[in-house]
Amino acid sequence: MNTKTSSMNMKADPKRRFNIPFVQQFKYTTILSALAVLGSLMLIFGKGPLFSVDFKGGAEIQVQFNQAVTAETIRSTLLETNYPVSQIQQIGAPTDNEFLVKVAASQNDINTVTNTLATKLKSSFASQGAEIRKTDIVGPKAGKQLQISGLYAMLIALGGILLYIGLRFDFKYAPGAIVALFHDVVIVCGIFVLFNIEFSLQIVAALLAVIGYSVNDTVVIYDRVREHEERAPKTRLTTHIHNALNETLSRTMWTSLTTLFVIVSMLIFGSGITRDFFLALFIGVLIGTYSSLYIAAPTVQFFSRFIKEEN
Repeated sequence: MNTKTSSMNMKADPKRRFNIPFVQQFKYTTILSALAVLGSLMLIFGKGPLFSVDFKGGAEIQVQFNQAVTAETIRSTLLETNYPVSQIQQIGAPTDNEFLVKVAASQNDINTVTNTLATKLKSSFASQGAEIRKTDIVGPKAGKQLQISGLYAMLIALGGILLYIGLRFDFKYAPGAIVALFHDVVIVCGIFVLFNIEFSLQIVAALLAVIGYSVNDTVVIYDRVREHEERAPKTRLTTHIHNALNETLSRTMWTSLTTLFVIVSMLIFGSGITRDFFLALFIGVLIGTYSSLYIAAPTVQFFSRFIKEEN
C-alpha cells in the first residue's frame, strides 16, 4: 500500500523527469563493477604500477632549446651515456622547445647521472642553444616515503569522508560512499597500470580530486534519499533510492558533462604531465558518475538490509 501510494506521488512530482529502473539494474552493475575492481587489483598487484622518478628515485632535468628539437633526438643522444632515460616530456607550448628529462638512478649514482646527462645535453645540443633550466634529485628513500605519504593522503581523505557522511546523514550511508570511492580509485589505477602510464605526484593529486568530485555527487543523491525518508518513513528504502536517483539524474549528468568539457579541452591542448593529470580526471569523472548512481546507492540498500532496517 505504501509502495503504491509512493508510486502515485512519483508521477505527480514535478522534479521527476526520468523513470529509469536503477534498482532493478543494480544486480547487473554490481557484477560488472566487481569484475572491473578485481581485474584492476590483479593488474596493480600483479603487473605493478609504473612509478615515476617521484616515487622510485632518480633525477629530473628541465632543458630548453633555442631551436626545434624532438624528444626522440634527445633520447637517442642520451642513450650514448649508457644511462636508461625513463621519460622525456615536452612541457609548455611546442614553440617553447622545452623538455623534462627523467631518469631513474640509485642513491649512490644520482649526482653522477645528473651531471653526466646535463653535460651531454649542453655539449650535444650546443648549436641548438641547450640551456639547463632546473635539475631535481629524488633519492630512493625519499621516493619510497612519497609513495607512503600519497597512500596516507588518500586513506585520510577516505576516513574524513566516512566520518562526514556518518555525522551528516546516518552511518548506514557512510559505507556506500567509501565503497564507491574505493571502486573509483582502484579502477583508475588499474587503467593506468594497463596502459603503462606513469604514476607521479600529479596523478596522486588527480586521484584526490576524483575522490572529492565523486563524493559530491554521492552526497547530493544521499540528501535526496534522506528527504524522501523523512517525508515517508514507512515507504521502502528501494523506492526512495529509485526516486532520488531519477530526480537528481539531470543535475548529475549536466555537472559531469560540464566538467568533462573542461577536462577534454585540457586533454586536447595540454601535454606531458598536464595531459596525464587530466587523463586521470577524465577517467575518474566518468567512473565517479557511474559509481554515484550504481555503487553508492545499492551499498546503502545492502547495508540497511544487513542491519535489518528493511526486509
